[in-house]
Amino acid sequence: MISSSRFKSVDFYRKIPRDLTEASLSGAGLSIVAALAMIFLFGMELSNYLSVSTTTSVIVDKSSDGEFLRIDFNISFPALSCEFASVDVSDVLGTNRLNITKTVRKFSIDSNLRPTGAEFHSGPVANIIKHDEQVEEESVEGALILTSHNFDKYSHLFPITVVNFYAPWCYWSQRLKPSWEKAAKIIKERYDPEIDGRIILGKVDCTEEGDLCRRHHIQGYPSIRIFRKGSDIRDDHGEHDHESYYGDRDTDSLVKTMEKLVASLPAESQKLGLEDKSNGTDNRKRPAPLAGGCRIEGYVRVKKVPGDLIISARSDAHSFDASQMNMSHVVHHLSFGRKLSPRVLSDVKRIIPYVGSSHDRLNGRSFINTRDLGANVTMEHYLQIVKTEVITGKDYKLVEEYEYTAHSSVAQSLHIPVAKFHLELSPMQVLITENQKSFSHFLTNVCAIIGGVFTVAGILDSILHNTIRIMKKVELGKNF
Repeated sequence: MISSSRFKSVDFYRKIPRDLTEASLSGAGLSIVAALAMIFLFGMELSNYLSVSTTTSVIVDKSSDGEFLRIDFNISFPALSCEFASVDVSDVLGTNRLNITKTVRKFSIDSNLRPTGAEFHSGPVANIIKHDEQVEEESVEGALILTSHNFDKYSHLFPITVVNFYAPWCYWSQRLKPSWEKAAKIIKERYDPEIDGRIILGKVDCTEEGDLCRRHHIQGYPSIRIFRKGSDIRDDHGEHDHESYYGDRDTDSLVKTMEKLVASLPAESQKLGLEDKSNGTDNRKRPAPLAGGCRIEGYVRVKKVPGDLIISARSDAHSFDASQMNMSHVVHHLSFGRKLSPRVLSDVKRIIPYVGSSHDRLNGRSFINTRDLGANVTMEHYLQIVKTEVITGKDYKLVEEYEYTAHSSVAQSLHIPVAKFHLELSPMQVLITENQKSFSHFLTNVCAIIGGVFTVAGILDSILHNTIRIMKKVELGKNF
């Protein structure tokens, strides 16, 4: 066995008897300073260990979410009617989807962006609307000419007033004119306004009666509106309640529709409003928009290639006056990819504070054409989209998000003005990886701090002690 004396010989920390040591004020002060330095450096090291550090790199996009990108939006158009508002997408590969309705919702709003009712349902519309094929050479005038001076009078005088809001230059208005006049003449003969007085057909020239057409939110020509006596009572927002007709425009179809309207009168004689339950499934007649604006919300899925998201007025059987179209809009929300929950977003902010600040860059911004820019103004937004992926230290994919930059401009258009969002997706992605901190490295640094401070303090104490001792000998005049 190894003797205890031989084992003691390997002791690195040999002890000096206490009565051979001497305490000093300088040593005590230096010890306090050393202890404070140790505590301070330990706190700094602990803070560094607990903090999050990341490495950012740019790599080729290797998305795991497929070849399609989801776009969520909520945009208000104060001067675009929900009746004609259309959401379209197109891309460089030839995709061209028009009037997307499955994932899009519309709500009528007034000029102050306040909702004026429930969700607006455009309903199915026939791709081809019938018109009279043969037009007689002799002009037939059967419809009552309505103006801003006599409109209210006649709409309150007859139980049913059906009005054609038209523009003489409009191709579809010209197609409708002969059948409308013939239908009006037939209805007038069957239901004499002087004797029967249950229905009358009228017409309004919107090039002459612009204020009257704007009052009823007419944006496409021709627009056929059905007014029922007592149903145009103004509500809190000051809109009129009536129906729009979207059916065929040949004489026979128009006459049959008017006959059905007259037949429904007895069932509605004791109530106000538009509760035509007998024709509840008739898609040819639907409530007209309650206001001239529209809030459009929902989402679309697009391919990850350069393309456009376009919001405009669209109809296969109406014409629009481009000089009167105003595509001013307010972007409440516009983002790409999956929606981030508040909890995930807070975790991301903890790791990388600046991530998430550009995924909704256009939110809350207004793009208003006050007519200072002129007519036929298209508002364009050029968006450059980059994917950002955050991976934690345990190789866990915390989030995949798309951030974008936005540059907006206005341009004069020869066609119908639109609100256009140009989408340009980057082929690269930003990869942010959390750097894992080693506990052993932290422990090594703590030991280095304690040992280093202790050693440096010992050296300083020795220097200070010897200096003081030498100074004392000099003062006593001793020769050494």
